[in-house]
Formats: sequence, structure tokens, C-alpha cells
Amino acid sequence: MTNNDVLRRLRYTFDFDDLKMMAVFAAADSRVTRPQVSHWLKKDDDPEFEACSDHQLAIFLNGLINERRGKKASEPPEPEPSLNNNIIFRKLKIALDLKADDILRLLAASDVHISKHELSAFFRKPGHKHYRQCKDQILRNFLSGLQLEYRDGRAPPDDSSATAGHPS
Repeated sequence: MTNNDVLRRLRYTFDFDDLKMMAVFAAADSRVTRPQVSHWLKKDDDPEFEACSDHQLAIFLNGLINERRGKKASEPPEPEPSLNNNIIFRKLKIALDLKADDILRLLAASDVHISKHELSAFFRKPGHKHYRQCKDQILRNFLSGLQLEYRDGRAPPDDSSATAGHPS
């Protein structure tokens, strides 16, 4: 998955408009412009498309953590110059305050079933003997599960007026 894919999916999942995207960056003490956000969210074949760097996505994810969990009183974390799926996964876990059971439920919603031990391997340090690299498929399915819960899982509007007067 590209950083732009992750950014697009998160924007859609949480229904962020351009101003909200800019506010998330601002929550990590970074200023981006509306055109920058727009270019990162364009389709890959669009002439105005710009690749979102690891550093920029790390800032966005740090901003999401700050938005949802509040800023720490200590020094803000430095955005990583290089990201991998494990780091993205961990930052989303922190931002959304997800526990292992929550993540397993989100993955199961996308028909991915892994054990708690397999899941914990994604959050270990790279040198640890049980560390496991998070593949694109796992991250993609996790983001799909987030979408099912946070966007598609919303209660549908009450359309009882549309069926009013019709016998059952």
C-alpha cells in the first residue's frame, strides 16, 4: 500500500473534509495547504497527483493521535523519516485506543482471522525474535474493518417516512 492509499482510506473512513485533514496535520504542529492535501488525495493517474512521503504520513498519524487522544505534556514525538506497515498499524492502534480484541474484531469483519500471538508480533521491536513484518494485505484488511465500523457501521437514517402508509 502506498502512503496516499492510507491517507485516502482514513479520510473516507472518518469522513474528513480538506479542512479537517489540515486540522489533523496542525494537531501535530505542522501546516499544510489545501492544495497539498488535494494533490495527495488524487488518483495515481491524475496529472496533479503528488506522492505523500513517509514523513508527511507520519505527521498526519501523529496529528490523528493528538486529535483523538490529546497531546502529551512532554515533548511531541518526532515524525519518523521512514515508515513501514507495522509503524502505521501501531500509530492507528494508539490513535483509536484499540485493544487486541478490538483489532481482531476489525480484522474478522474483513474475513481475516489471526491469533492474538500473531497480532502481537506486529507490535514488537524489529530485533525481537517474535517480530513479524505486517504485510499490505493485513493493513489493507484492517483499514477495511475500520471503514466497516467507523463509516459503514453508522446507524442508517430513519426512513420510516418512506414506508409510511404502505401495508406490511
